[in-house]
Amino acid sequence: MIISFVNHKGGVGKTTTTINVGAALASMGKKVLLIDADPQANLSQSLGFYSDDLKTINDSIIGAIDDVFNLTIYNKKKNLDVVPSCLDLSAAELNLSHETGREYFLRELIAPIKNDYDYILIDCAPSLGIITVNALTAADKVIIPVQCQVLALRGMKTLLSIVLKMQKKTNKELSVMGFLLTMFDGRTALSKQIAESMKQTHGDLVFNTPIHSNVRLAEVPSTEKDIFEYDSNSSGAIDYMNVAKEIIKRK
Repeated sequence: MIISFVNHKGGVGKTTTTINVGAALASMGKKVLLIDADPQANLSQSLGFYSDDLKTINDSIIGAIDDVFNLTIYNKKKNLDVVPSCLDLSAAELNLSHETGREYFLRELIAPIKNDYDYILIDCAPSLGIITVNALTAADKVIIPVQCQVLALRGMKTLLSIVLKMQKKTNKELSVMGFLLTMFDGRTALSKQIAESMKQTHGDLVFNTPIHSNVRLAEVPSTEKDIFEYDSNSSGAIDYMNVAKEIIKRK
């Protein structure tokens, strides 16, 4: 299954979620590939992959423009592999803009290795540009992290309309697996109100497990580890393990 983690609003926890859902699935024996499709390369750097010494997704896209379809994959730990990103990926928007079938490049890059993995998780940029369109075209499912703030709800209609457009134009199999509430603080009325509003609007598409605000999740990117390596007893680790279990059931 290929899952894209998408929200055109930044700071909602897409990268944290992609990494730690992937790590949780890997710990349960699932073979997982993480693809960093964000030019900011936060996923890559959080796991210790720096583009100066590596081939990245940008190199693969450049190759695909010349009909060479090859993803360079690096191993992070048992059952967990990574395709890193770099700042140059931002130029791919221009490189792809005049290419025929530009929405399908990532799908074609993934195709030769798709069956090597149980889950391929794509961390998308906080935008709806051509690279994110590629990620949606390649995916089977979309998970939308939603920060528990009022402004985070206002873009949901636009985001869902984009998913619907992808279904009609480039990927009829695409569907929303769920909305994942992040930075949830059960002590505040606001978090509770946001959770209730999401459940009223989207019902069972809202994951049962919210990701609680947790200082350990904020600390872990600087360690080049995932939350389970850093503090397996933290609430962040427990939350992401429960989300991973939900993902397996939702399959």
